[in-house]
Amino acid sequence: MKKTFSFAALALLASTALLAQAPKGWMVHIDRSTNAADPDAAGNLKFMQMGNMLHIVTPQAAILWNPANTASGNYTLKGTFKLVKSGGYDEYYGLIFGGSGLQGADQNYLYFMITDDGTFLVKRRTGMSTDEVSQKTPSAAIKKPDASGGATNTLEVRVGASKVDFVVNGTVVSSMPKTGPLAKTDGIYGIRSNHHLELEVENFGVSK
Repeated sequence: MKKTFSFAALALLASTALLAQAPKGWMVHIDRSTNAADPDAAGNLKFMQMGNMLHIVTPQAAILWNPANTASGNYTLKGTFKLVKSGGYDEYYGLIFGGSGLQGADQNYLYFMITDDGTFLVKRRTGMSTDEVSQKTPSAAIKKPDASGGATNTLEVRVGASKVDFVVNGTVVSSMPKTGPLAKTDGIYGIRSNHHLELEVENFGVSK
């Protein structure tokens, strides 16, 4: 009998194949580039835990999460991101939250990210499509890469009863009502890193 596989099953197999390279309990979902003008880099994704730090190298864009890491109600998600060295591509990286179905075609999550040029954005991912929650916006709170090409920024998502604050290095860069695409904030939280990036992430987690 000929066996067939759904897109979701294939995506799960691709993620599972990477688990040997991930810290215990963590999962990975790769989003390969389909844009010939913006191709992925060569090599395989690397994801290691070094003490209290997560070391992430993403030739291809990816989300990384532990299914045990969930948050609901009012909470603050926080992480300190060190861009090891800018590749000059202005690729975004940061936090995901309110996630579900992350391993398959029905993936759904919000993400708050920054990049080298000092801008941030907020989007919701639903399956293969994305909806803009906050457009690419410059903020003086974001530290740009220094002469060595590195930069360190602490990102926070503060989920309240009626609004969500997005914070960089202690400064609220955007505050939006918890409605529309921001209505669902309960779920899995994790990290997103676009392609061509090497990151170190510390103090990652949720507090009430």
